[in-house]
Amino acid sequence: MKIVEIHGMYGMPEPASHSSNPPPLGSTIRIRATVRYDGTGFAGWQKQTNARTVQGAIEEALSRLAGRPVTIQGAARTDAGVHALGQVFSCDWSGRASLETLRHSLSRILSPSIRIENITEAPPHFSARHDAVGKRYAYTISLAREPDPFSARYAWRVSRAIEPARMAELAARLVGERDFAGFQCLGSDPVSTIRKIESIAILPGGVMAPLDARDLWRIEFSGSGFLYKMIRNITGTLVDIARGHLPESRIEERLASPGPYDGYTAPAHGLVLLGVRYPEDAEA
Repeated sequence: MKIVEIHGMYGMPEPASHSSNPPPLGSTIRIRATVRYDGTGFAGWQKQTNARTVQGAIEEALSRLAGRPVTIQGAARTDAGVHALGQVFSCDWSGRASLETLRHSLSRILSPSIRIENITEAPPHFSARHDAVGKRYAYTISLAREPDPFSARYAWRVSRAIEPARMAELAARLVGERDFAGFQCLGSDPVSTIRKIESIAILPGGVMAPLDARDLWRIEFSGSGFLYKMIRNITGTLVDIARGHLPESRIEERLASPGPYDGYTAPAHGLVLLGVRYPEDAEA
């Protein structure tokens, strides 16, 4: 696999522009919002009764502004400690303020860990989760001898030297539509374990790091969707093979396995959801 640089905001288009005017008094509209967050200190995206979650924090803020309970639906249920630059959620909304005012008010309440990037009006039946046709993630690895205080919380430091080009060759074996049951952890029961990985790229630099950061590499994944902890498990496998802890044949063995995954899972803090793709984005 060729190691290449890419440019732009991770290849994810912004949603089609809609008026930010407030809905007519008394009416309800479906909205689509893009949000970024630092997953440190959150027990993941999905709302839980006795834990601080991203979904829970956003719903609490929306309910406070609306004066009534508001429930949202997220495109991806990121795990505890996982970050996002392009998570998407949808919900019904009625209010007198413009959507830009709503975005700004939410961001002020949720700062500094969460920021709403944009809010647009969506079709009445739009679902952030079920209408998604693709997602992009990146996992950052540090090959530095000592941890960098400004990137350590966003990168997994691998103590033994590995060759990124070698990891790229290994990653190429995983591209395509396959049964990834052998890379899924217990804790989820999907209808199907068939997923399509459109691309895996090994690129220099971290997703979130200071300008002078050295020895950072990121693995970018693009696909139709991913199983529970699938990306972190693939990353753990690639790193373990690259540093000589596992044989190359382990990739094919896990692709043939009915699961669950029985190897090393890369730490959550290195993973970032870059963006979510929808059919209308390609048409915009």
